[in-house]
Amino acid sequence: MTHMHITVRSGGPLSGTASVPGDKSISHRALILGALADGTSEIRGFLPAGDTLATLDCIRKLGIQVEQPDLTTLVINGKGLYGLCPPDLPLDCKNAGTAMRLLAGVLAGQSYSCVLDGSPQLRRRPMARIVDPLREMGARIECADGRAPLYIYGSPLRGVMYEMPVASAQVKSCLLLAGLYATGHTTVIEPGPARDHTERLLLAMDAAVSVDHPRITVEPGGVLRPLDLTVPGDVSSAAFLLVAVLVAAREAIQLAGIGVNPTRTGILDILARMGADIQVTNLSYEAGEPVADLTVYPAGLQGARIGGDLIVRAIDEFPVLMVAATQAAGETRVSGAQELRVKETDRIAVMTAELRKLGAAIDEQPDGFVIVGPQRLAGAVVDGHGDHRVAMSLVLAGLCAEGETTVKNAACIDDSFPGFVEMLQTLGAEVEQNGE
Repeated sequence: MTHMHITVRSGGPLSGTASVPGDKSISHRALILGALADGTSEIRGFLPAGDTLATLDCIRKLGIQVEQPDLTTLVINGKGLYGLCPPDLPLDCKNAGTAMRLLAGVLAGQSYSCVLDGSPQLRRRPMARIVDPLREMGARIECADGRAPLYIYGSPLRGVMYEMPVASAQVKSCLLLAGLYATGHTTVIEPGPARDHTERLLLAMDAAVSVDHPRITVEPGGVLRPLDLTVPGDVSSAAFLLVAVLVAAREAIQLAGIGVNPTRTGILDILARMGADIQVTNLSYEAGEPVADLTVYPAGLQGARIGGDLIVRAIDEFPVLMVAATQAAGETRVSGAQELRVKETDRIAVMTAELRKLGAAIDEQPDGFVIVGPQRLAGAVVDGHGDHRVAMSLVLAGLCAEGETTVKNAACIDDSFPGFVEMLQTLGAEVEQNGE
């Protein structure tokens, strides 16, 4: 349904128990690392969404056999660090920036050449942030204006010490993966806490990784032990249901089995700062990843100032946070979030423009925004711009807008949260999708 649109009406209070799809970041990494393991990995709870299926397709084109007994279970027949085969054609990462950046690290150290490409949207995203440090390691990569396609000519790599100018999990992961193929150790120094799924999975696979914040060091070579992993529910997807409760529910909603990795739970801290009551229970661990149940209770939100380390720990959740801010009492001010401008879209500009169509008053800043609430929103026709997090955020805005809201260009929601509309319907929302 390329031209899918979603219609949502305010009204019915939400209630019930919900689940969310598997974590997208971990699904990408489990696929790639499973391919590099010596032996068979089993991944349960895999996210079968547009972005992760692009990674799956690339892994298969690199000669790795992946069986899929059901949609969310993968059996990956890993062939070791040097078992990948040269692909016959360019690898198409579709819209998946994670796939492109992580695979670049793996492929830079191979003995053959290949091309990484993607959609027009992905071709607009900055890749110099990985290309430059990979070149410091000896990689031979050609690209125009720091953008895809990336032409990678396999070459010997050497370990480096790289201090990231901006905290980025994708840059860090790319370099750690390249470090598996380098001579000498590779150390990445973080300016702040970026999500650490790659380090946790490598440690679970017995890789020679040491974490001494802000330094993460990997030694080359060795044998990666296969994974036996149940992927936690994605906290970035859970954020949409948490905010839905806070702006449209009358009863508590419980979300089971959500990943609560502290590098990813900035949204929980932000919502708590805004007055939300979110209980975390039944904590356990899965391949080094903390997993818990979340129960969110309806509560009046208050405005808050948000910046610093919270930005990178909640970078994917700011579109939906903008919706929450329109319903919070007082001023919400976000600064230091300029990274939002180079995501699938310029999320600051796009969310500002679309929420204004619903009547929101937003002061757009170069590195964030200021919203004073609570505000009354009115239904309108808005555009998801092919950005899954923008489209889902606008659906939630429709839940608290008077009348009917239509979100166009919303098929992209399947990039990260297949079944999003059905989940809202289960909780009692008046929402439906239509398309060709």
